Amino acid sequence: MKNILVVKANNRPDGISTKMYETFMAGVENIEGLNVSTFDVFEENLTYFGQDLFNAFGKMQNGEELTAIEQASVESMNKAREALTAADIVVFAFPLWNQTIPAALQSFIDYTYGAGYSFKYNEQGQLVSLMTDKKYIVLNARGGVYSSPAMASMEMAVNYINNVIGAVYGMEKIGEVIIEGHAAAGDKAHEIIAEGLQKVAELAKSFQVVTA
Repeated sequence: MKNILVVKANNRPDGISTKMYETFMAGVENIEGLNVSTFDVFEENLTYFGQDLFNAFGKMQNGEELTAIEQASVESMNKAREALTAADIVVFAFPLWNQTIPAALQSFIDYTYGAGYSFKYNEQGQLVSLMTDKKYIVLNARGGVYSSPAMASMEMAVNYINNVIGAVYGMEKIGEVIIEGHAAAGDKAHEIIAEGLQKVAELAKSFQVVTA
């Protein structure tokens, strides 16, 4: 049984990355041997990562009572880490908003990006990834064309996820579908979106081979 965690990071019902998420979920729904769950970063309503969590760590060491926001920070970390720990494959379905990832997805990253959990430092001070047994997939939508040389340096969503999940956590990327340019394409937008969603459907179907 393969545990697939789908991290959904768009709360717009008509968002293109939402449609990518829905297409993927429909494609894997009836495949035997898969246990698929969703972590909706908007519905989970994770608290923002910050000093409240570190205050909570200190209080827990001393057996002190936590404030409501400190308790919420601990619970946010536990929820995100428990979901990620249980997964064999993680699918990130997210848009590019203002050149980067949504803030709610950043909170998920913040709570799982931790020394001793997703990576560590060896005796030489070098970073060692701790999630090399896991794999990940990127499903991303962006209205502009960021794959062009002129725009590539401004793309800080897919690049960021690859740098964190791949380079730091050590997961192996096994799939990527990016739908881009539809907002600037005029009457070609429908065609661009349809082609991208077809690629997502094909990616989902590939799990039939993996689990056969």
